[in-house]
Amino acid sequence: MSSIYETLRADIIVSMKARDSATTMALRTADAAIKRAAMDGNKEIEDGLSLATLRKAVKNLTDANIEFTKGGRADLVAANEVEIKILQKYLPAGLDAAKLDSLIAEAITSTGATTKKEMGKVIGALKAHPDAALIDFGAASKLVQGKLA
Repeated sequence: MSSIYETLRADIIVSMKARDSATTMALRTADAAIKRAAMDGNKEIEDGLSLATLRKAVKNLTDANIEFTKGGRADLVAANEVEIKILQKYLPAGLDAAKLDSLIAEAITSTGATTKKEMGKVIGALKAHPDAALIDFGAASKLVQGKLA
């Protein structure tokens, strides 16, 4: 079992005892998503699966907030923000902008990429980096595009 998953399960019990319905609902939803991902992939629940599932949930909530904002649904945006804050406690801190920028510059020089056609090489180099789990590849992709001609 994953230590992240075990922590999440323990926190569900704590939030239930505290009668914190928002936290309980968010954590139960995450628990179900992790279990579903494990069943779908016929895998054991481990930290990598838990982190990937939680990142996907946060990304989905963030994307939903954009649509809710366009639709003028401030109530749903606020509810999603609370859920995102709850789930982010289980995710490692991402890289700051300066560190991400230096990793991208290093990847560009190591691959020798000069055009946007070679962007795949740069992203591949970033994915092979030891800090790849902390990289937001959506933001990295935009930065790489900006640096390549």
